[in-house]
Amino acid sequence: MSLDVLVKPGSKHPGLSEEDGMLVLRVRERAIEGAANEACIRALAAAYGVAPSAVALVRGARARRKHFAIRVREKTKGRS
Repeated sequence: MSLDVLVKPGSKHPGLSEEDGMLVLRVRERAIEGAANEACIRALAAAYGVAPSAVALVRGARARRKHFAIRVREKTKGRS
């Protein structure tokens, strides 16, 4: 699964929402030394129920518009 996300670092009210058809992720961390990117990875992992290691920043490390890839495990028949 891949996502294009608009990131708003330094937010007082962190969270994930949709605005004008775009996924918007607000994080408390500032865009300093990758702190906001790491916060985005943790937030997306929590939102999609995966480990942070399953979320990768593909494009936009220094931009507000970012592209993430999320590895989602598919449940197989007979397993829960």
